[in-house]
Amino acid sequence: MTETGGRPSARGRLAALLTGFVLHLALALPASSQDLDRLRATLQGALDTYRWGNAEWGVLVVSLDTGDTIFSVAADEPLAPASNMKLLTTAAALHVLGPEYRFRTWVLSDAPIVNGVLQGDLTLYGTGDPGISDRFYVRKDEVFRRLIDQLELAGIHTVAGEVVADQSFFPGPLRDGGWDSRDLNEHFAAAVSALSYNENVVSFRIRPDQPGAPPRVETVPPHSALTVENSAETVAGQAGPRLAILRDDPLEPVRIEGRIQQGARDVWRQMTVANPADFAGASFRAALEDRGITVLGANRTVSLPAGSVTKRISAPALGRPGARILATHVSRPLADYLAVVNKQSHNLFAELVFRSVGRAAEGAGTPEASARAVRRAMHAIGADTTGMVQHDGSGLSASNRVSARTFVQLLSAMNESPLWPEYWATLPRAGTRGELGRMYRTAAADNLRAKTGTIEGVSALSGMVRSLDGERLAFSMIVNASPSQTRAKRVENQIGTRLAEFRRSPDQVPVITAETPAPSRRTTAVSDRHRVARGEDLRAIAYRYGVTVDELLRVNPRLEPDRILAGQWVEIPQRGGND
Repeated sequence: MTETGGRPSARGRLAALLTGFVLHLALALPASSQDLDRLRATLQGALDTYRWGNAEWGVLVVSLDTGDTIFSVAADEPLAPASNMKLLTTAAALHVLGPEYRFRTWVLSDAPIVNGVLQGDLTLYGTGDPGISDRFYVRKDEVFRRLIDQLELAGIHTVAGEVVADQSFFPGPLRDGGWDSRDLNEHFAAAVSALSYNENVVSFRIRPDQPGAPPRVETVPPHSALTVENSAETVAGQAGPRLAILRDDPLEPVRIEGRIQQGARDVWRQMTVANPADFAGASFRAALEDRGITVLGANRTVSLPAGSVTKRISAPALGRPGARILATHVSRPLADYLAVVNKQSHNLFAELVFRSVGRAAEGAGTPEASARAVRRAMHAIGADTTGMVQHDGSGLSASNRVSARTFVQLLSAMNESPLWPEYWATLPRAGTRGELGRMYRTAAADNLRAKTGTIEGVSALSGMVRSLDGERLAFSMIVNASPSQTRAKRVENQIGTRLAEFRRSPDQVPVITAETPAPSRRTTAVSDRHRVARGEDLRAIAYRYGVTVDELLRVNPRLEPDRILAGQWVEIPQRGGND
């Protein structure tokens, strides 16, 4: 506003003075302060975009290169982290077990073998391997087949006793009491057992039969050890009430109800098994019988150490008089499993790794012992656990509590650890299908790596991203009681992308010497299969993997040493592990 004749009014002169003063202050502020102020305003604006009601946010962004706190909102408030809990589980596993740890599955007996007849029970004994499935192998029952190869080498053709499925290495519980009961039939809430098969789930396939007859029911894989009550009906006309595959509790029978029209498509539903050891034992027995090994006794499950043939559940005890190892399977390295935990957010893998940490560090594979072991590992690594509450290893329990600061401190401490390359390799990459597909075609794509987390009312994202200057920014974002997970993840994407786009003024860029790590090369032979190339023989293959020809023949009992062909698969004996 001006007075008559164009002279500035008193208000105008004051405004001009204030503008000049603010401009002077802005020019006087360090460039980095202006950069950070703009970034902070942008991040706060992302949080303020939506109405959140009673939602609670915990957010922290810290520069690993300068130590500066870039942004913070209630960073010390312990919140339900959902699957971000897997970041603690995998870090503790690397610290306690090491990336080369391997799970063992044994076939044991305390009975003699007389003329090919095992004069007693045959025990399948698990130590927590979640990988006995077709995730790592060509067939779902490939591990069982390898174990049976070794039984054949021992000359066994008949088992006079029972097939015992022993899951006592982790005495329970099979399901955490804090998991939502509505989820217990779903694949992501499979029961946790030291003896697991096919990730403890089966797929039901329901096919129509003749009108008036019940539909045909089968499971994939078969031998599910589930009780099925089929009251459904195949009809010629309209089906009427839709076919339903129901179960109120994992320990109750599965009910097939309703109608299915003749000629209709098959109906499928995936469901968790009731008791994993029952499932594994029935499937192992079927594999034995398919190979021509007769079992005269019934199937039995052992869940408590007192009933185990080992009596003491530890590897050295397996050599005690009277108990013999008839066959052994050694898993792939733990590092491969941890990639499944974080990149696929696989709850069963997380829970079995969690229990293994407790078993190794505390002597008990219970949730309580495992939580103590993780807390001690966090202290050793350098992450503050103030306010932390842990009930499981996967984050399925809504009662877990971790602050954003704990996650950022963990990432910072792991970044300084020799285990960082292995840990970094487990984190999902933004903009990458099958990992973290979000933030595609942004500055965060193939740059930001972070673990997601989602349960009802909870969304989380914690990890690390490089700015345009190459500055390493560790971050954690957690929201509880969110009215919309879609909105929450949209905000996470905005913040992650903005951090990737952040650039300081040229004279304020920190000196950055650290490079993004590559996974370290393992010193042990980790490939468990080799495809024969043209012109190769067993001597060349043995030399390549640092084993002997006799060792190759021991794990390949059907191999004819003078007749190996190009394209043929040869099993490689694995070295190292958790003896």
